[in-house]
Amino acid sequence: METNVVDGAEAIVENSPALMEKIQAMVIGYGLKALGALAILLAGLWVARAIKKLVVRLMERSKVDPTLVAFVSSLAHMAMQVFVIIAALEALDVKTTSFVAILGAAGLAIGLALQGSLSNFAAGVLMIIFKPIRVGDVVEAAGVLGTVREIGIFTTVIDTLDNRKAIVPNAKLTADNILNYSANNTRRVDLTVGISYGSDIDLARTAIAEVLGTVPGILQHPAPDIFVSEMADSSVNFAVRPWCRPTDYWGVYFGVTEGIKKKFDAVGITIPFPQRDVHLYEHKA
Repeated sequence: METNVVDGAEAIVENSPALMEKIQAMVIGYGLKALGALAILLAGLWVARAIKKLVVRLMERSKVDPTLVAFVSSLAHMAMQVFVIIAALEALDVKTTSFVAILGAAGLAIGLALQGSLSNFAAGVLMIIFKPIRVGDVVEAAGVLGTVREIGIFTTVIDTLDNRKAIVPNAKLTADNILNYSANNTRRVDLTVGISYGSDIDLARTAIAEVLGTVPGILQHPAPDIFVSEMADSSVNFAVRPWCRPTDYWGVYFGVTEGIKKKFDAVGITIPFPQRDVHLYEHKA
């Protein structure tokens, strides 16, 4: 028994130089791979930060919305980090094929689960890039009329005319017609004014023109239009169309309406209202 132990110890002692050489070779080999992986990781993270700064600089130079700049730069930085980590693992002889497949499957599952949110995100990016509407615009879209307060990645916040807060998904906004009342420098106010058949048309036109000359906010170029548009059942209708700045629209609308009523009362022009004639017939038994 003691002889076998002694023989084994002697064999280990005799083979120890070869064993040490193998261990040293393994340590050196893995050490070099570890150093290479560490170098790839450090250099890759530095490159990822540099790419993020470059993306931010280019997008800011192109005057892209700050929200989109932050999101896209962070997304590019994260994608580069994932790529660098996979490259570092490959340098350590770690098989990353399964890891990449798992990431792809997880991405597909998440994409299917969040397809509504992703569609809102895509619509938000397009809105920020192409700017069909801007913060402060008065718009009518997706059944909402109001002033745009905020354009986000997923939703747009609109303050309605009665000061309610409407949060509209971006995909719904871009899928519908958008009426932007603030996009152009001028806006036309369309009014219909009726006078009775017994009133003087020329006098009414002169009275309307005088009112249009006194209401603040009405532009002289383009000139307002005043013309007879219809002979209705109980009235002769004028189409009154002054022009103004978008911010002056409601002031002009209400000012012209009130001014015409007062002017017609002053010059004796009758504004008709619906009437019904009742005829009585005597029935003889």
